[in-house]
Amino acid sequence: MKGKKIGYIRVSSLDQNFERQLEGVKLDKCFIEKASGKDTARPQLEAMLNYARDGDVIIIHSMDRLARNLDDLRKLVKQLTSQKVKIKFIKENLIFTGEDGAMSNLLLSVMGAFAEFERSLIRERQREGIAIAKKKGLYKGRKPSLSKEQIEELKIRVQNGDRKSDIAKDLKISRETLYQYLRKK
Repeated sequence: MKGKKIGYIRVSSLDQNFERQLEGVKLDKCFIEKASGKDTARPQLEAMLNYARDGDVIIIHSMDRLARNLDDLRKLVKQLTSQKVKIKFIKENLIFTGEDGAMSNLLLSVMGAFAEFERSLIRERQREGIAIAKKKGLYKGRKPSLSKEQIEELKIRVQNGDRKSDIAKDLKISRETLYQYLRKK
């Protein structure tokens, strides 16, 4: 029996367009993830890992769409290829089968390391840009989640003994955000 062609697409934010990643590639099934690649705890990634079977080919636009760090990339490739699932990266023009030679393993490591390095550079430039903007008084940080009235409501409800989880749910904020507002006083 011939295996299935499975696509895995990941975009980091909801407003990014995922359609370009595997455009024109004929697939039997596709898993689309709208989440950060900072770790492997992603619902669609896990669904794809559970779905893939012996003889299947997983097609991914590029290595950084599968994992953002070298350890995760190598672990995922090894996990899949040990199940006799092939992995094809379009951008890098690489295929991993589990029977790969030393050169393939070197390329996986080098290309994965470059992806991790690139991500580190982006974060570094972002921090530098924020620091410069702060010095110029242009960066104010994230806008508050709650208005002054909502903060007052929050404090009154806490004083009245309402459950913090209920308050957070009603105000559509996380409990951690609620605690941050309480710490500010």
